[in-house]
Amino acid sequence: MRIRAGYNLTYECSQPTPMLLVLEIHPSRRVDLLTDQVIGFDRPIEARGYIDSFGNACTRIEAPAGLTTISTTFEIYDSGKPDVVAPDAIQHDIKDLPDEVLGFLLGSRYCDTDRLGDFAWATFGNTKPGWSRVQAICDFVHNHIAFNYQNADALRTAHGGFTDRTGVCRDFAHLAITLCRCMNIPARYCTGYLGDIGIPPVPDPMDFSAWFQAYLSGHWFTFDARHNHPRIGRILMATGRDATDVALSTSFGPSRLANFEVIAEEIAA
Repeated sequence: MRIRAGYNLTYECSQPTPMLLVLEIHPSRRVDLLTDQVIGFDRPIEARGYIDSFGNACTRIEAPAGLTTISTTFEIYDSGKPDVVAPDAIQHDIKDLPDEVLGFLLGSRYCDTDRLGDFAWATFGNTKPGWSRVQAICDFVHNHIAFNYQNADALRTAHGGFTDRTGVCRDFAHLAITLCRCMNIPARYCTGYLGDIGIPPVPDPMDFSAWFQAYLSGHWFTFDARHNHPRIGRILMATGRDATDVALSTSFGPSRLANFEVIAEEIAA
């Protein structure tokens, strides 16, 4: 299956502003590219790429004063298979976890484990460890939070989503990640493209999507508490502890997102 994906993002800065961008696909998906994926700017801008500590492809720029549009369009191969389901995947004892995974057991900016630990153990302590436990957490979060674009809040933590019971895909991911970590299951935040592929068209504007991965049986498995069923055509961009680590843009000065367009669609055979 071929997927066409990309974006047009316009930022307005009142002065030259350094920015950190996480707008490329994840290096693990580069092998699937069918065309080049090049970040373009509508103004002369010097850009420098690097790989961060989580393995994400990042770009450093200084946006000039005024409006700057950042864009890309590319085609990528996808197997067309839904997310892997592995009911027999086991939960590791902490002593058996790789060193590099331990950080995904800890609280972070949006995943306030200290505020949800007692609830997590009271609610999921009797579930079967492993895949079943993570799925039970996804079922709870899926039913607990009502999706609503109008209720997006960039400051909302996992506990805030638990209390408010409303939000967007990042709120589903943050709450599920936090509950997993409370239950000693390493979990990390994911961002990327998820088009309306294999499902009826959705009337809402296209956006980037957030989901998470849990570490079971020695592998990172994809879970999606918002949709709560396997999906087709995910294109991973970045992973991290929470949304802070994979923000599309981080501005080191005043900036405003003036325009936002995302596409992710299957190319007809």
